[in-house]
Amino acid sequence: MDLLLQTLANGILIGGVVATFAIGFQLTFGVLHVIDFAVGAWVILGGYLAYFMSSLLGVDGFLALPVAFVLFGTLGYLIGPIIYRVRNSRTARPELMALALTFGLFTLLRGGMLTFWGFNTRSVDTALSGGSLMIGPVAVPMLRVVAFAFAMAAAAALFFMLYRTRYGLAIRATAENRETAGLMGVDVHRLSATVYGIYAGLTAMAGVLMGAIYSVNPEIGLRYTLFAFFIAVLAGLGSVGGAILAALFLGIIEAVVATYWGSAYSHLAIFATLYLVLLVAPKGILGRGL
Repeated sequence: MDLLLQTLANGILIGGVVATFAIGFQLTFGVLHVIDFAVGAWVILGGYLAYFMSSLLGVDGFLALPVAFVLFGTLGYLIGPIIYRVRNSRTARPELMALALTFGLFTLLRGGMLTFWGFNTRSVDTALSGGSLMIGPVAVPMLRVVAFAFAMAAAAALFFMLYRTRYGLAIRATAENRETAGLMGVDVHRLSATVYGIYAGLTAMAGVLMGAIYSVNPEIGLRYTLFAFFIAVLAGLGSVGGAILAALFLGIIEAVVATYWGSAYSHLAIFATLYLVLLVAPKGILGRGL
């Protein structure tokens, strides 16, 4: 029983961190109508930024969080208009062209990281590494607790912006109907760039947290892309609210499978769950997907 409780706690904590970039992934799909294959690259870039600051500058890895949001948020803001332009072009299949563009972006970023850092795994140092918090019979790593708390705070701030501000209203209106939002005075082009910038910044911040908990390697970017796609399908494409539930479910699945059957079976369990969800609930667990 203690092992099960420990496994569930670890899964929930990791799922909360994954939810940070999953929400941004869903938001980007809702506004730009693009499945962004580059999500895993943004995660790894955030982790490498934290590694650079902790190893070369000698500062705590968590101090990279605001830097990651500003730096990669700005980069995402500059890339967003390109994705918007391709997605709304007059080609025969603009959605496929945008998909190919994000896949090419992922390949470019991954290749750049391999060129600069190689295949070696890097670790992010923080003052919280090694400490733990006892909750009954469960020993929870303090690093994961703080990462989970920060991820949930970032998600809460994003939800506040979406549902309690006029700009959030414009984002939701654009996700609902882009043409109508444009007729109501929303600058859809600039808003799309801003949304992609917010998404890239949040995803890089999640990468800082994941790099501190695990490690950083360009090859595992595809794993995080798989996670984001799994959550999107489970929650329903475009469903921001369901992303948190789906991310927590993903964390629990991976933790349970890795503990009782081995990490080699984690991806098999994820794909099997995806298959069942697509069969039973094509619009996601909340039935609100597109």
